[in-house]
Amino acid sequence: MSEHRIGTVLATAGAVLSLSGAAMYVLPGPGLPVLVTGLAALTTGLVMTAATRR
Repeated sequence: MSEHRIGTVLATAGAVLSLSGAAMYVLPGPGLPVLVTGLAALTTGLVMTAATRR
């Protein structure tokens, strides 16, 4: 599996985690850890995708 593909999957998963974490943060629930994890995964995925692009 290429680094570009891994970055894309990581960014997609990070976006989903960020959205669900934001929803759980607004609603009663443990949203902050999910939000932080999602933002970290999204940022890492975007950096990996940008670094492997020519």
